[in-house]
Amino acid sequence: MNQERLLKVLLGPIVSEKSARAAEQSAQYAFRVEPTATKREIGQAVELLFEVKVDSVRVLNLKGKVKRFGGRLGKRPGWRKAYVRLAPGNDIDFGGGA
Repeated sequence: MNQERLLKVLLGPIVSEKSARAAEQSAQYAFRVEPTATKREIGQAVELLFEVKVDSVRVLNLKGKVKRFGGRLGKRPGWRKAYVRLAPGNDIDFGGGA
């Protein structure tokens, strides 16, 4: 896989209560990813950037919400989320510790 492409696949981690709980309980991390990214590309990108072993990848597409802006209707863009489960013994630290 092209290394330049892999560096553009992950757009950022998703930091929420749900993702923090999933990371603690089952070594599963959530990322916002490029809409055209495949599971294989996402797994390889996580392994490249964080130097961990990926066990599985689950991907879901989230549809944009219809919102009202004044008197007009508008639509927020849709996006793609990936849940990456790491192999036992691996961990990602985003530097959020105090």
